[in-house]
Amino acid sequence: MTQRQANWILATVSFAWGASYIFMKLTVDAIPPITIIALRFGIAFIVMAAIFFKKIIRVDAKTLKYSAILGGLLCGIFIALMYGMKNTTASTAGFLTSTTVILVPILQVFITRKLPSKKIVGGVLIVSTGLALLLIGDDFNIASGALLCLVAALLYAIHIIVTNRFVRKVDALQLGIYQLGFATLFATVGTFLFEEPVLPNSASRWFAILGLALICSAYGFVMQPIAQKYTTPESAGFLFSLEPIFSAILAFIFLHENMGLQGYFGAMLILAGVLVANTTFKKKLKKHM
Repeated sequence: MTQRQANWILATVSFAWGASYIFMKLTVDAIPPITIIALRFGIAFIVMAAIFFKKIIRVDAKTLKYSAILGGLLCGIFIALMYGMKNTTASTAGFLTSTTVILVPILQVFITRKLPSKKIVGGVLIVSTGLALLLIGDDFNIASGALLCLVAALLYAIHIIVTNRFVRKVDALQLGIYQLGFATLFATVGTFLFEEPVLPNSASRWFAILGLALICSAYGFVMQPIAQKYTTPESAGFLFSLEPIFSAILAFIFLHENMGLQGYFGAMLILAGVLVANTTFKKKLKKHM
């Protein structure tokens, strides 16, 4: 697989994840958040394990260990995101989570111990301004739901960086599938500890759960590590920044959401900051090629 092919696959993954905000919004008011996570990853794991049974039946301890780490991160991401979406719109959640693309290079600074370029600093400042517009309401209070979405974004960034390291050491397909299994395990335990488990009670909610399971999880989180093996974490982070654009368009069409003038201006600033920061990565990549 070439880097270009990998990037195209990650773009489709980004679309799948953009659709996930719509599916989550349709279920979060009727089904407990951790239960939704257990159902989506549980169905996804069963389907992918059945399809690729012969390829995953023999697995080593290192793959299971890495899968458990990624599964724990996945569970944490969606617990924060699901509770965050209870108090914010699907569009806003999508744009807040897109700050992952800025958080990745910030975390890479601590890992590589190299100061960021001026363009990355500029991108972070622009994104921070956009975040302020999305986070702060008319009464100048910061919405708790928005903060939880930012926690999800931070965990996403860690997940991208860790995935990029793990796929170079173990089989990417096994890693992608078993992380779904561990996410299911952790979410199931959480469901019985903190919630009263319930099943969807309507066709529309089952449709949303199956969409989350098959499109967003089975496809998205299995193809992500496979494709990331052939690209850089920065490129992956940038492609994932398309996610909020897809979520905003879908939310406008299907949920009739309107973020308001301040919200859309903040969203535009976030995307502008992401683009400013990304131009640096492209130039760096060309220099090393």
